Amino acid sequence: MAEQSRTRVRSSTAARKHQKKTPEKDPGSVARRAAELLQGLISQRVEGVSAVRRTDGGWCVEVDVLELARIPDTTSLLATYEVKLDDDGELLEYYRTHRYRRGAADQ
Repeated sequence: MAEQSRTRVRSSTAARKHQKKTPEKDPGSVARRAAELLQGLISQRVEGVSAVRRTDGGWCVEVDVLELARIPDTTSLLATYEVKLDDDGELLEYYRTHRYRRGAADQ
């Protein structure tokens, strides 16, 4: 019986540790949060995230956005936005760093 209670304690401790893991510590969760926040502000479709990096005060995420859809798709205009979040995942600032055609090669 004592063995069973020890097992339960370990299981509940492991569950608490798992629950304490905040999304702000996981780059994938931070990237998704930044993309969602940006899309809600600028009302344009997010194409993806091209970079996530930890900073002293939080996170910096580069989000690629479809700004102008064209036919053929390779001529559509996209933009990269830099989104800065604090350690709690709250938006600090965002700004567009550059625009480019989808079919254009990197410079």
